[in-house]
Amino acid sequence: MPELPEVETIRRDLDPLVAGRRITAVDVDPGTLGLLAGGVPLEALQAVLVGRTVTGVGRRGKYLLFGLDDGRTFVAHLRMTGRIVWRDSAAPPEPYERARLTLDDGHDLRWSDLRKFGTWRVVDDPADVVGKLGPEPIEDAFTLKAFREALAGRTAPVKTVLLDQRRMSGLGNIYVDEALFEARIRPDTAAGALSPAATRRLWAAARAVLERGIENRGASFKDYVDGQGQPGQQHMHVQVFRRDGKPCYACGSIILRAVVGGRGTHFCPHCQPRPRRRSSSRGA
Repeated sequence: MPELPEVETIRRDLDPLVAGRRITAVDVDPGTLGLLAGGVPLEALQAVLVGRTVTGVGRRGKYLLFGLDDGRTFVAHLRMTGRIVWRDSAAPPEPYERARLTLDDGHDLRWSDLRKFGTWRVVDDPADVVGKLGPEPIEDAFTLKAFREALAGRTAPVKTVLLDQRRMSGLGNIYVDEALFEARIRPDTAAGALSPAATRRLWAAARAVLERGIENRGASFKDYVDGQGQPGQQHMHVQVFRRDGKPCYACGSIILRAVVGGRGTHFCPHCQPRPRRRSSSRGA
């Protein structure tokens, strides 16, 4: 699933290309419409989008936010295999193309989705969709104090807590594994059991791995491409994600794969050891 760096890369690509452009047509494959538009008929979707001008492209968490000139927002979420790319209208269809928005300058926004889990919504207020998301690790609001509060008292694995978009948004499976490795924290450690030093390391690592992901234009392990259909490079720089069975770059130990909170998880058993149990002496 595209995570914050991938969606931010797409946003940066598309904003200068579509801001100020008017939507002249909307076409959706009938077999995709029910899931994509939440049951909204195609005619209703066309009625709210055709003729509207895109004022700019924003992002919140993993959502793309296309501002419209009537004050509403077209909200898109790529989910697992979605792609949205800018193409000349005469270009051949994209692989697994499901929908397209035609613009007034002879280009389209093409929507492809192998598994058809992606969603489109047109809302009066984007907070209706993204209002419950937590702060993003690359925001100023993601303070160490706020991060400690998000972890405090939690017995769930720290990986599970990091993936909870209500507590912090934008982190997904790739960047959580990478942040935990950088902070030298085992993924199944109880979130509330982290020491102050470990919490600080993880807070810094979460920001660092996302910023590097943006710099490298996202990770193209399989489905992700940027706003012009090109792969990113972050998958060439991962330390542990999907490297199970290979030696750790830092220590040479073999990277392991486990399931934590129902998600495939990658870690180095040497660099990310189990926390030591605190010993207690009777009568002390």
